[in-house]
Amino acid sequence: MDNGAEYYRRFRENGDESAFAEIIRDYQDGLTLYLNGIVGNMQLAEELCEDTFVLLGTKKPKDKGKGAFRTWLYTIGRNLALDDLRRQKRRKELPIEDAEQTAAPDAIEESYCTKEQGVLVQRAMRSLLPEHQQVLTLVYFDGMTSKETAAMMHKSIRSIESLLYRARKSLKKALEKEGFDYENT
Repeated sequence: MDNGAEYYRRFRENGDESAFAEIIRDYQDGLTLYLNGIVGNMQLAEELCEDTFVLLGTKKPKDKGKGAFRTWLYTIGRNLALDDLRRQKRRKELPIEDAEQTAAPDAIEESYCTKEQGVLVQRAMRSLLPEHQQVLTLVYFDGMTSKETAAMMHKSIRSIESLLYRARKSLKKALEKEGFDYENT
């Protein structure tokens, strides 16, 4: 049993608030970056991450234990993000505040990428297809295996490996377009 599952069990069964705080500490940053890859907006990703933890803390859904705790948690976040995207699709107008935010780089997002190369990678990632962003984030930033990623994205392992190959190729092309210097990395 991984630590997240053990912390969640302690929280669910014994009401151990410190165990819930550990879950948030361990998974917040990775979940936020993963959700940003889906919704393309760091502020919204942070809100969805908070919503995920609120859902976990209030409804206390049962982890069926079929996979890793992180996979289960990210699936909850992913479902919230997809629900939000569907709601946004139904809305016809985009508030001016949101339009300005999507046009300019998000200061919060840039705080995650303090080095210039990190900023270039994030900019290049934003230019990729959402599915490419998602697979790269899960595999490289969150360290998930192809099997875990396949379960998360509801695809076969072979599809994930193919998608990962195409995503890396697209990222390399986007990085070259951004002026990324491979010689100095």
